[in-house]
Amino acid sequence: MYTSGWFVLLPIHLLTTHEVPWVPTRYELISHIMRIARVGPGDVFYDLGCGDGRVVIEAAKRGAKAVCIEIREDLLRQAKENAKKACVYERIKFIHDDFFRVDLSDATIVYMYLLTRVNEKLRPKLQRELSIGTRVVTLDFAIPKWRPVHIEKHYTGGLERTIYLYIKGVSDVFTETV
Repeated sequence: MYTSGWFVLLPIHLLTTHEVPWVPTRYELISHIMRIARVGPGDVFYDLGCGDGRVVIEAAKRGAKAVCIEIREDLLRQAKENAKKACVYERIKFIHDDFFRVDLSDATIVYMYLLTRVNEKLRPKLQRELSIGTRVVTLDFAIPKWRPVHIEKHYTGGLERTIYLYIKGVSDVFTETV
């Protein structure tokens, strides 16, 4: 199975507990992510580890208030530049911090392209802070003990990519029994 792509080649001992290598979401997947998440005006779209901002920029273009959380200063700087070029800078809040320390309670959509072990560590935070009905979209890595309401597979870059959609209040009700 190719869903983890080149992540299998990473020396895992070099990564700290929450550290995730930056692998940008492929542009050809962003429209699928937006469609699956049903991003539109009135949404508050969080990207946990936003990298160069490509996903939050698209959410902002679709009318959402976007929140870009990135721990790396160089990537956050690039995200800001890209948002200015796309004329959506004013629709995006940029946060230089660890996403574990940022309150997500106003999110209507959360996007994560992280590792499964990080998703697992985030699960209690998502359960505690997200409102019922909040959509959570992950790319390639599932949230352990949550059941997706929708899964889509796409082939791009020579790899199978999997997009998971979860809904708070539906996907997480199985946490205690799984």
